[in-house]
Amino acid sequence: VSMAGFQLTYSTMFAAPPELHELFDRALVRVGQAQGREHALFIDGCDVFTDRKSIKRSPTGGITFTGSHAVGVRIAAAQTAKRRFLPVIAEMGGKNSAIVTRRADLDSAATGIVRSSFGLQGQKCSALSRLYVDEGVADALITAVTSKMKVLTIGDPTGANTWFGPVATQAAYDRYADYCRELRSGGSRILMGGEQLRAGELEHGFYCAPTLAESPGDHPLWNQEMFCPIVVLRRVPDREHAMLLANRSEFGLTAGFYGAADEIDWFFENIEAGVTYANRSLGATTGAWPGYQAFAGWKGSSSTGKAIGSFYYLPQYMREQSQTHIE
Repeated sequence: VSMAGFQLTYSTMFAAPPELHELFDRALVRVGQAQGREHALFIDGCDVFTDRKSIKRSPTGGITFTGSHAVGVRIAAAQTAKRRFLPVIAEMGGKNSAIVTRRADLDSAATGIVRSSFGLQGQKCSALSRLYVDEGVADALITAVTSKMKVLTIGDPTGANTWFGPVATQAAYDRYADYCRELRSGGSRILMGGEQLRAGELEHGFYCAPTLAESPGDHPLWNQEMFCPIVVLRRVPDREHAMLLANRSEFGLTAGFYGAADEIDWFFENIEAGVTYANRSLGATTGAWPGYQAFAGWKGSSSTGKAIGSFYYLPQYMREQSQTHIE
C-alpha cells in the first residue's frame, strides 16, 4: 500500500521487520541528509517504531505509515508535537466485516469468505475477521465455508500447489494459539481449525490451521485486530442488525456483502468503510486492484480518509501558496 505513495512522490520507503529497527534508526537519520533536501518517508509494516528517537528527530519532510493503529497514532503525535507541523499520513489497522443475507448466493459467499479470511494466512490489513450471517442461512453457509476450508492445500509456500503457508513470525504463531485459547474459554464454538499444525513437514514452520469460530457477541476478539487466520461468525436476525454490528468498530478499512441485487445499494449507502465489495467471489474484503480501486480507510483505519490511488492522495504531500504580484 505504501508503495503507491512512494511511486507517486519519488521519495524514500522503508519496509522493515522488527529485527531491523536499529538499522532503521540509522538509515532514517541519513534520509534527510541526502542531496541536502527533505524527503517524504514511507514506512510499511513497521510496528516497532513506537517511541524511536529517529521518528522524533527525523529531518524528513513527512511520514506515511502503514501498520497498526497504536503505532500510527503515536507517530502522528510525535510529528505534530514539533514546532513545525509535518504531514503524517497513517494507514492503520482493520477489523473487517462481511454481511451475508438470506438471499445471498451461498457458494459465491463461501468462496469469497475463505479467500479473504485465509489468503496470505490472514496477515494483511484487509483480511476478513468478522462475519455476520442471517440466521436463516447460517447453517448452510457454515457447511459451504468449512467444505472449502477442508480442501485448502497447506504446506511449503514455495510449492506451486500450496495455497496456505505458515504465518510470518514466532510471535504471530504464539498469538494464534493465545487467540484460540481465548475463543474456547470465552464461550466460542470452534467450527474448524483452532490448532497449531505440527504433523510431518509442518513441524518445521509456523503453521496454523485456518480457523472458523462462532462466538458470542460480547467476546473481546470481535474488537481485537488479530492478523492471523481466524474469522469469527455471528448469527443475526436480519440485515439491519448485521449492519449495526458491522459498523460498531473503531476501524473502517474494508467490508464485504453478499445478498440480492436490490440490496446492494443499501449496503453501500450504510456501511462505514473505505473499500467495499458486493457479491464478489474473488474476495469478500480483499483484493483491491491498484490503479482501478482506490484504497482508503475510515475512522481509526486512516488519519486522513483519503484513498491511495485517488485524486486526493498526492495533494496531501503538497502545500498551497497564494501569490499576489502588483506591478
